[in-house]
Amino acid sequence: MAPPRALAALFLLVALYCQLDPFKHSAISDFPHFEALRIDLPPRSELPVERDGQNLLQKSEVWFLNQIQGPESIAFDPQGRGPYSGLADGRVVFWNGDSWSDFAYTSPNRSELCNWKPSPLSYLKNEHICGRPLGLRFDKKNGDLYIADAYFGLLKVGPEGGLAIPLTTEAEGVPLGFTNDLDLDEEGNIYFTDSSTKYQRRNFLQLVFSGDSSGRVLKYDPLTKETTVLVRNLQFPNGVSLSKDGSFFIFCEGSIGRLRKYWLKSEKAGTSEVLAVLPGFPDNVRTNKDGEFWVAIHCRHNFYYYLFAHYPSIRKFLLKLPISAKIHYIIQVGGRPHAMAIKYNAEGKILQVLEDSQGKVVKAISEVEEKDGKLWMGSVLMPFIAVYDL
Repeated sequence: MAPPRALAALFLLVALYCQLDPFKHSAISDFPHFEALRIDLPPRSELPVERDGQNLLQKSEVWFLNQIQGPESIAFDPQGRGPYSGLADGRVVFWNGDSWSDFAYTSPNRSELCNWKPSPLSYLKNEHICGRPLGLRFDKKNGDLYIADAYFGLLKVGPEGGLAIPLTTEAEGVPLGFTNDLDLDEEGNIYFTDSSTKYQRRNFLQLVFSGDSSGRVLKYDPLTKETTVLVRNLQFPNGVSLSKDGSFFIFCEGSIGRLRKYWLKSEKAGTSEVLAVLPGFPDNVRTNKDGEFWVAIHCRHNFYYYLFAHYPSIRKFLLKLPISAKIHYIIQVGGRPHAMAIKYNAEGKILQVLEDSQGKVVKAISEVEEKDGKLWMGSVLMPFIAVYDL
């Protein structure tokens, strides 16, 4: 057989294999209705050029190594105590200065399935049973803690802790599928994200691969107990944080890699606009005491991700090869996790870039909380908190 014909036959066999996926070894074998959507990434020319050439995040200290699994969000109570963090096993825990103690939990159905496991990802299989608390925010007036749980929706627990009480689990008749982050204003209104109504958090890699656009930004009114949709048709909306004066909030568009500003006051109230284009995959965003915004970025975008984003048919073809979801993810992040923390002002200007481009110390960041001259960095993927001295 001539070489061109042999190559054509080989390509046909590979295409047939991908179409049938006979051995169910692909990254999407458990998702028969998987669809790949185009992700309209900003042109690479619009990406910020600022970098941290010194890799300053490598100077971070690793705290609580293997004492906590997947501490995504970091919070301090109105008295400044903490940190508090939600873990992969479904608990919200509190550091009392000497040790970690249980503070709250989100699932009423906890069992031995939620017991200690060797890594944050070990809990994925049973997250829907144990709960997965992600974003945390304290009400500074009364000490109540508000929790965005990926499976149990928006919840609240009092200053004494215990089982959190559900506030809302749906909007417009559509259940919350992946409650992710939140913030609250002076009137007690809660703004939060539902990253997808189609994919649960335990399938977050498939959510990333699909470009699913069912994500929403929502508002919960504690007086009327109504939940309304503020922004819809988003691709993996994630972190939320109000401005210092409460006139707007910022939220992250995860798949696209952008910061958006949603106006609550002024003549622009009820509208949103792009605030900044980000160099990678954002997670949470947090406002510091000066009204600046720290954005946690898991890793930079690379050329492979641009190919993945703009050509969904090629993406789906590659995802049907007998390659695990984890390997696809590693390729997307350039071969190794590498974290960034970027500080923006209210106009979207970059003020500071901190990076560990080699992933030596800070391999992934889910949130950056600034307190008393230090950055507390949580990670949904890591068994520790990283602390950087500003």
